[in-house]
Amino acid sequence: MSEHLVEVSSLSVTFPGEGASDGVAAVRDLSFTLPRGGALALVGESGSGKSATASALLGLHRGSGARVEGLVRVAGVDVTAATEAELRALRGARAAMVFQDPLSSLDPYYAVGDQIAEVLRVHRKVTRRAARARAVEALDRVGIPDAARRSRARPHEFSGGMRQRTLIAMALACAPELLIADEPTTALDVTVQAQILDLLHTLRREEGMGLLLVTHDVGVAAESVEDVLVMRDGRAVERGPAAEVLAAPRDTYTKALLEAVPRLDGPLKRPAGRATGTAGTGGPVADGSAAGVREAGEPLLEAVSLRREFGRGAKAVTAVDDVSLTVRRGETLGIVGESGSGKTTLGRMLVRLLEPTSGQLRYGGTENGPGRASGARRGPGARRGPGGRGGDGGLGVQMVFQDPVASLNPRRSIGESIADPLRAAGERDERVLRARVRELLERVGLDPDRYDRYPHEFSGGQRQRVGIARALAPSPQLVVCDEPVSALDVTTQAQVIELLGELQRDLGLSLVFVAHDLAVVRQVSDRIVVMKDGRIVEQGDVSQVYDSPADPYTQQLLAAVPTLDPVLAAVRRAARKELVDA
Repeated sequence: MSEHLVEVSSLSVTFPGEGASDGVAAVRDLSFTLPRGGALALVGESGSGKSATASALLGLHRGSGARVEGLVRVAGVDVTAATEAELRALRGARAAMVFQDPLSSLDPYYAVGDQIAEVLRVHRKVTRRAARARAVEALDRVGIPDAARRSRARPHEFSGGMRQRTLIAMALACAPELLIADEPTTALDVTVQAQILDLLHTLRREEGMGLLLVTHDVGVAAESVEDVLVMRDGRAVERGPAAEVLAAPRDTYTKALLEAVPRLDGPLKRPAGRATGTAGTGGPVADGSAAGVREAGEPLLEAVSLRREFGRGAKAVTAVDDVSLTVRRGETLGIVGESGSGKTTLGRMLVRLLEPTSGQLRYGGTENGPGRASGARRGPGARRGPGGRGGDGGLGVQMVFQDPVASLNPRRSIGESIADPLRAAGERDERVLRARVRELLERVGLDPDRYDRYPHEFSGGQRQRVGIARALAPSPQLVVCDEPVSALDVTTQAQVIELLGELQRDLGLSLVFVAHDLAVVRQVSDRIVVMKDGRIVEQGDVSQVYDSPADPYTQQLLAAVPTLDPVLAAVRRAARKELVDA
């Protein structure tokens, strides 16, 4: 038996591409090995080739039109030369894969226990009863409470973390020698992410399986593996022990990747570079620093005892409960919390996309209770036009959404989408519209000549810039950003954050930054609000909340943020285990 669980030599993966006679090279001459029981992370940005490499290990490019060259051997099976029957025997039984999006990987119609049992019956030829029993054991093994009852639930009845645990249970059902995890924690909150990473570490140690982790998050790699392979443009640029690569990277690209990672011990938000006083403030703010803005900036938006319920009667669910906060002129207020904390619902109430069940919103001193907003357009367009129509006291409140793909119409050019708020405000002159949109595109770092291009022709970071340009179109004073960088690579994330900071300094904007990533929120915010179960549990200046958190929940969130130090990661993992076992 070979000492290597995975052997990859001179691997190249090329996809057919329009206008490219030789196709598009996703992986180029890649070689690496993974010993039995070892753990390796493939780290890189979107387009680096890491996911294409992971798919090649299980022969998933078969039938896709992709050209795969080189040697790929997994658990003794030559994947590139294997028959379909040999590949079926490899997948699931000896090597299994956990994908990024559990909702697209799980059948919405069948109970999760039945789906796990099906894997067992395909590969182990056990009875239906035995497969069901093993499925319950697998769910219990990955930490699903009341596994026997929950095995009869369907995927939509599980939280994101529980769905990911279910996928891991399915992957482990046949005790594979290799687990391939492709971005398994990207869409999860920091506490759930920590739980999943701890689970993978425990299972590896107890089952002796190998782990190939695919991630763009360097912190996740530091928490999970012994070795790191950094990829760029389909090639390996650096490989070595995680502690060495992360502490003293040799390659300039690796250094840039690490520098872009937001850290809890990194620099705080840069002081504002100009006075942030705007019309109605009584003149420029005397102190341009963030601290000065907090002291001198008058309230731009005040939320008083906001409450939002969904449903009626006994089935009513309270998403936001008795929340009060203030956003001052020129500052950034960060709102953090896990999924279900109410932070997105609160953000949507601030821009009047949702009306409060009770409570008040005051914009620039103008009181607006529930139902006071006028017929401003709902959805991704404007809440008011430049003339001040709408329920925001004439300020102009806009939103940047988490998923630019979902908030942009794929059948309309990005220029037309950016112009929508201006049209909603009454502007009809096409020359004026096009000139303003070109100006906005240039302002957010995009080529104005791409006005007539469609969303699918842009990268994720570029689409988010389009969303920011659209939010800026009606010249708002306040922009609410709902998880604007959660789906982006760290370098693209850093670019978008820098853009938002630059726009704030140049235009005197106030920002509300809603996110679950505490390191990112620390980097961009002046003040922080921490939410749990619809309520605010803690709020204050960034340094106060992060350096001396008063609430246990805030302390728990901070303790779950990944660290780039593998030694510290091991210490924190042990501390979390003691807390769970206590």
